[in-house]
Amino acid sequence: PMREIAGNALTHVLDAKAGEHLLIVTDEHRIEIGNAFYEAGDRLGLEGRLFILEDGERPLNELPHDLKRALDGANVMISVFVGYPEETPFRVELLRTAKASDVRTGHGPGITDSMMLEGAMRVDFRKLAEIGDLVVDRLRGAVRAHLTSPAGADIWFTTRGREFESDVRIGPATFGNLPNGEVRVAPLEAEAQGTLVCDSTIGDLGRVTSPVTVEVVAGNITSIRGEDRALVERIESLTSIDDQASVVGELAFGINPVARVTGNILEDEKAL
Repeated sequence: PMREIAGNALTHVLDAKAGEHLLIVTDEHRIEIGNAFYEAGDRLGLEGRLFILEDGERPLNELPHDLKRALDGANVMISVFVGYPEETPFRVELLRTAKASDVRTGHGPGITDSMMLEGAMRVDFRKLAEIGDLVVDRLRGAVRAHLTSPAGADIWFTTRGREFESDVRIGPATFGNLPNGEVRVAPLEAEAQGTLVCDSTIGDLGRVTSPVTVEVVAGNITSIRGEDRALVERIESLTSIDDQASVVGELAFGINPVARVTGNILEDEKAL
């Protein structure tokens, strides 16, 4: 079943064709998923290569030279490995390098066997594409977005001049998550304003035990509050890695009808 699901993603999301070169970046913890994509690619006539990240070198903060070389000549890349919060710079460099090489990337940091067999990866990718196209069409031309929640969130985003897009298809020099199923936009960087209350999952940190309140002024995080002081300090550290880490860079919502909320952001953010 896992190989069949991997094959569906390669075919319907990444449009993989016989004769193309497939690079699978994985680790020992996700090798079964990596092998499923390798075997599915082989059945589709792809030239496959497995690249395994070594545990002793993790978390990585930059792209290893041998992985950069492995990207040369690849048409499609699948990245399925444990998602460490500290590896964001590595993942950004990996995706930028793939884009520069015109690679189509299915990106799954934090993907699990459960997502493949019981969760969001079980979606009918063709129906998901129809949903994504419909939602993007409805949002075309939207200039502002106002987000509120019962927990107390109240924040405005400016989307004027910015295109909404979905991740239901991954074309040349682009990437999307696996599992997929969200519609997103990059709001104007200096205009997000208000209060965001996080009471579910925060990035790679998982589900929170008590709400975290984030104040945003002119597109930047200005304060983070919550009962869990250790968690607040961790978020403060992660949003201080560089000048862009505290900038509100994305507004997105899930459209995948079989995605679950489990505490893993890779799947949670795709849930309806």
